[in-house]
Amino acid sequence: MRALVTGGAGFIGSTLVDRLLRDGHEVHVIDDLRRGKRTAPADPAHADRYSFTELDVTSPQLDDLFEQVKPEAVFHLAAQIDVRVSVERPLDDARQNVLGTINLAEAARRAGTRKILFASSGGSIYGTPDVLPVSEEVPTNPKSPYAASKLSGEIYLNTFRQLYGIDCTHLALANVYGPRQDPHGEAGVVAIFANALLAGKPTKVFGDGGNTRDYVFVEDVVNAFVLASGDNGGGRRYNIGTGVQVSDRELHTLVAQAAGAADTPEHAPARLGDLRASALDPSLAKAELGWVPEVDIQTGVRCTVEYFREA
Repeated sequence: MRALVTGGAGFIGSTLVDRLLRDGHEVHVIDDLRRGKRTAPADPAHADRYSFTELDVTSPQLDDLFEQVKPEAVFHLAAQIDVRVSVERPLDDARQNVLGTINLAEAARRAGTRKILFASSGGSIYGTPDVLPVSEEVPTNPKSPYAASKLSGEIYLNTFRQLYGIDCTHLALANVYGPRQDPHGEAGVVAIFANALLAGKPTKVFGDGGNTRDYVFVEDVVNAFVLASGDNGGGRRYNIGTGVQVSDRELHTLVAQAAGAADTPEHAPARLGDLRASALDPSLAKAELGWVPEVDIQTGVRCTVEYFREA
């Protein structure tokens, strides 16, 4: 398969690129490097099936690149991912996440791409549902510009599917964590805790530490993208999570134990707009894609901490 990965220099994207190369595919990466870091393939033996282009997905040059590459499958992970940035600068968020997705869909249509795999946001598009874990049948209720932009991406790609026959599948991701995650942003709390605790720096949890999230390991997420790249799931959204809620305080304990550090975070005031609880029901992905999360939170946290210890 000739694959193109947008955001392929980022945390999830680079992990996906290495998996696709290991599986024997030809992989072309697009990234504007605002958040990611350009790296060679993990295995130098794969270099002849790999290319990298520094490019924003909103660029008109995207058409030319698609025409050259003629990708069969496009894994669209490039995005503005910070909820707070989307609230402060909603136009910038929409340019990247909505207009960028439309620009990509147009380029893919002209190049004859078979399928687009879209990274949606299971942690935000459903808002605050009454019952957890939330299934795909629950009505979406975006409460931030970021969530609205991700839902818009799904709608636009489904529209292109109906108009032009270019297939798509949307993976609504829970809170992804694992090696390579950025420990310096607002997101990625596992990486933030691990980096700080290993360095002997203070950590903090917000509010009473009782906010919960559904943490899914990055290799499991990559496996979901690979499984969805076939013929199954046309026009469908699949929740990619574990269905298990882990509180901020519980997570800090797990990371501290793995790091061999004191489990004594500071308590900061609760942040306005933070969801109290979140978890995704992955039953549909299991039934239709054959996907199940294989890495439990204890194992995944240990693996992540060891990555930061060695780094």
